[in-house]
Amino acid sequence: MEGYAGQQFVGIDLHRRRSVIVRTTAGGEVLETVRIVNDADRLAAVMARAGEAPEVVLEATYGWYWAVDALQAGDARVHLAHPLGVKAFAYRRVKNDVRDAADLADLLRMGRLPEAWIAPPATRELRELVRHRAKLVGLRAHCKAEIHAVLAKRGVQVAMSDLFGIAGTALLDGLDLPAAYAARIASLRRVMELLDFEIDIFARLLRARLTADAGYAAVQTIPGIGPTLAAVFVAEIGDITRRVLLALPEPVG
Repeated sequence: MEGYAGQQFVGIDLHRRRSVIVRTTAGGEVLETVRIVNDADRLAAVMARAGEAPEVVLEATYGWYWAVDALQAGDARVHLAHPLGVKAFAYRRVKNDVRDAADLADLLRMGRLPEAWIAPPATRELRELVRHRAKLVGLRAHCKAEIHAVLAKRGVQVAMSDLFGIAGTALLDGLDLPAAYAARIASLRRVMELLDFEIDIFARLLRARLTADAGYAAVQTIPGIGPTLAAVFVAEIGDITRRVLLALPEPVG
């Protein structure tokens, strides 16, 4: 429909490298279906045909940040579909990218879209720091478990509660193990030292970013919540005054 001047609803099925965009009228008539290589300029070129302030929806899937930022820069009204909510509408027997994009547009157009909150850039940056630190801590815990596993294979009893405290470190330093086992434990300990260094860096980055945050200070007045957990709360909850659209967990972005 050339020259359509009414409100447009746009559904985007976003993938890692390519995406499908479906533009529709307020009545659901398809105006255009196009596939693009993921690129902000290519996306902007398609959206230039969507009229003024189009209503756009994409799913909170892998790497959605760049697309939302590009769309908002072009004055689109962007909606983020919650993956868990969208699955509740996945009743079609035939499934493809074009239908997925069209269905998103239809859900938005009919007011049935299960929405997720679009965290602003500052909150997303904070989440990057919090989540990366958590990943590093998880890797360190994995290394510790691996060391325990090696000791178990050699029948080494660990009497202390913390193998990586002062007494445990003395035990590890004094072990006389076959070369392969000793090499593995030494490697894991070196990796842990590096992880400790990186975890400390990200802890300091978080403290610097949150020092002036009133919510960060307030949540630490709750018994049992220290600086680390407080940073998680601030990053993952975001703006506490925002309206909760659905009782669904926040998607990981």
